[in-house]
Amino acid sequence: MSDSRTSQIQLNVTTDANKVPTAIRWSASDAGIADAEAKAFALSVWNGREALSIDLWDKDMTVEEMKVFVCQSMMTMADALERSTQDERAAGAIRGFTSELAERLGVGPAAG
Repeated sequence: MSDSRTSQIQLNVTTDANKVPTAIRWSASDAGIADAEAKAFALSVWNGREALSIDLWDKDMTVEEMKVFVCQSMMTMADALERSTQDERAAGAIRGFTSELAERLGVGPAAG
């Protein structure tokens, strides 16, 4: 008998008549998160050959918020790379670039 489990992550996107997102809500069964609000999400999957992504944000998200979101997302990617490969040097390079980008964009420290 297998010890495998299935977890569910659900995204619900409400759109207006022009298919522009007006609300984003998400749930994650194993994390105890149910119908939580989000302003944006970036989902990346890899099929063994290429990275595929879905990026959505609600119509009220500001340019400033998008800049912060992108920089914070890049920092979490650095964390994921380091956790999965133990390559501190590559993760540090991503963090350094992202910190510089955040400064250039005027959004301050990317972490946090």
